[in-house]
Amino acid sequence: MASARQIRARLLAWYDGHARELPWREASPEPYRVWLSEIMLQQTTVAHATPYFLAFTRRWPNVRALAVAEDDDVMAAWAGLGYYARARNLLACARAVTRDHGAIFPDTQAGLRTLPGIGGYTAAAIAAIAFDRPANVVDGNVERVMSRLHVVDVPLPAAKPELARLASDLVRDDRPGDWVQALMDLGAVVCRPAAPLCGQCPLATDCRARATGRPEQWPRGTEKPPKPHRHGAVYILVRGGAVALTRRPPTGLLGGMLGLPTTEWRSEPWSEAEALADPPAPADWRKVGDIDHVFTHFSLTLAVYWARARTAAAVGEWTTLDDAITDTPSLFRKALRLYNRPTFVTNAG
Repeated sequence: MASARQIRARLLAWYDGHARELPWREASPEPYRVWLSEIMLQQTTVAHATPYFLAFTRRWPNVRALAVAEDDDVMAAWAGLGYYARARNLLACARAVTRDHGAIFPDTQAGLRTLPGIGGYTAAAIAAIAFDRPANVVDGNVERVMSRLHVVDVPLPAAKPELARLASDLVRDDRPGDWVQALMDLGAVVCRPAAPLCGQCPLATDCRARATGRPEQWPRGTEKPPKPHRHGAVYILVRGGAVALTRRPPTGLLGGMLGLPTTEWRSEPWSEAEALADPPAPADWRKVGDIDHVFTHFSLTLAVYWARARTAAAVGEWTTLDDAITDTPSLFRKALRLYNRPTFVTNAG
């Protein structure tokens, strides 16, 4: 295998000609934009995160602006990115940077780790990309490249320490931000999970997995157990053109978010009698249908019920149906869209 110096030279030369154009990549990276992009990308893809990033930076162009934003506005803008604890930490971090650091992000991994919502990986990525600090930044793309380059047969996640060690052997003071992004781009664009484009890879001649003719068999994985499935009911209480929302508990899944009232979520399905034994308000509740949703750790089926409010029921907050469909988490959007479909609305009168 080539030396670390040769591998770095080949990959950086490739990056110079093939780097992805991303809205947070700039000649002089802005720490706020790098931080925001890294938080958004923790649980989603570049394609999904990009429109959110553009919307956020138009509305809150710097950390001071985000620090004074209303919590509900940020939560609504985050809807669809999942893991709302990250949005709460986003606000906490913006406020800490503004309050404690004069709106200037710390420029070291250690300093960044002191901020809310910034763990080891994110601190390393921001330090490297925004401040050009040498850092070992290992995401799934980098793990895949290292696993194939060295044919690491230990399955994930047990292989993570070894893959991180192999990646650390290539970290240098020279162009650390570019190096991190070059590895990520190689994994995302060329060394893909399926059908890797080995003919376009600048490291192909040194890739041991390619030499086997079956590079897609790395990294090794262990079979994941099936996700648990849960059940519940969700309630759409309408009054004129408005719908009732409630705020979820501050901790837990979708914590602190405005959403539709629901039962608890459990492993056994709810009968209609159980679901309507204690609805959010007395009304003539009727079933609309069912929706399915997948979270990271479990899947969920909710029976959707709707009713017209008999009085100005004290359910929580009333908002327009259009705003509820736009601003609530995707789980509740599914229920609202099911209720709002033309055939149902016409039949419901």
